[in-house]
Amino acid sequence: MKDIYCLAIESSCDETSMSIVKNGVEEVATVVLSQIDIHKTYGGVVPEVASRSHVESITIVLDEVLNKANMTMDDIDIIGVTYGPGLIGSLLIGLQAAKTLAMLYHKPLVPVHHIAGHIYANNLEERLKFPLIALVVSGGHTDLIYMKEDYSFERIGSTLDDAVGEAYDKVAKVLGLSYPGGPLIDKLAMQGADTYNLPYPLDDSSYNFSFSGLKSAVVNLVHNEKQRGCEIRIADMAFSFQKRVVTVITKKTMKAIAEYNVKNLVIAGGVAANNGLRSKMVELIKDKNIKLSIPRIKYCTDNAAMIGAAAYYAYKKGIVADLYLNAKATDSLYND
Repeated sequence: MKDIYCLAIESSCDETSMSIVKNGVEEVATVVLSQIDIHKTYGGVVPEVASRSHVESITIVLDEVLNKANMTMDDIDIIGVTYGPGLIGSLLIGLQAAKTLAMLYHKPLVPVHHIAGHIYANNLEERLKFPLIALVVSGGHTDLIYMKEDYSFERIGSTLDDAVGEAYDKVAKVLGLSYPGGPLIDKLAMQGADTYNLPYPLDDSSYNFSFSGLKSAVVNLVHNEKQRGCEIRIADMAFSFQKRVVTVITKKTMKAIAEYNVKNLVIAGGVAANNGLRSKMVELIKDKNIKLSIPRIKYCTDNAAMIGAAAYYAYKKGIVADLYLNAKATDSLYND
């Protein structure tokens, strides 16, 4: 059987990334150009600034990934690209590059949903085993997804407001921490204690999540403490906040595993790098005969390798697009 090499493009937010992936499981070469240093000045991602940076970087990244792999476009079989969800301006830059390459070199164009990419990042570590529950946690997503087979997605729960990564960054900003705040809160939480009385967000029997109330509770508590002239114990606040988030996320995930009777759990997305979440999940599945898959840190954050891994299986399912493919700021998975 002929090997299939995918040139994948990811530009949904503030990373310009391209990767060449072989057969959906082997990363040949990846380039990620991050914009974190640019957006630190603003305390968060500025969409217009992000899209301009993608314009400046896209051809440079393409040349670099091909050189890194010692390949040319003639060696590429398919082109995979994130079409959504994400920042519309950023998505359009990567999508236009993908469509142009597909047209010039007569390659199939494969549309990839960003969440599918995060899930298939685990396929670069070890072949996904089905059926499985996927917990996708990032700056823009908090989803529980059931998969009975490759490229079959059933979203069983999602955030009703803020995504978990977004909540982390907003709480970090209130605490005076720099952007991105999620990793800083995670690090500080390891030095703190549960001394602040915060609510457990949407701690119910559903599979949905809500973090806006918890975020508001932190904002109000910090404001009230400052009004009283009290010092905020940042490490303790980080611990109390993270404990609530991790407790609710892991509780609902374990409930889904039990009710859907699966033995395979995948965690994906930027917040999958969170030490508190990782350690708690490992603790909960101990002695339960559940296989846990969490990608390496480099595959947790946005990268094109995950898009290439997902694109291969989309292509095998016959999912291809024409040059009218457009970017979508919001979009549900294929089986929703």
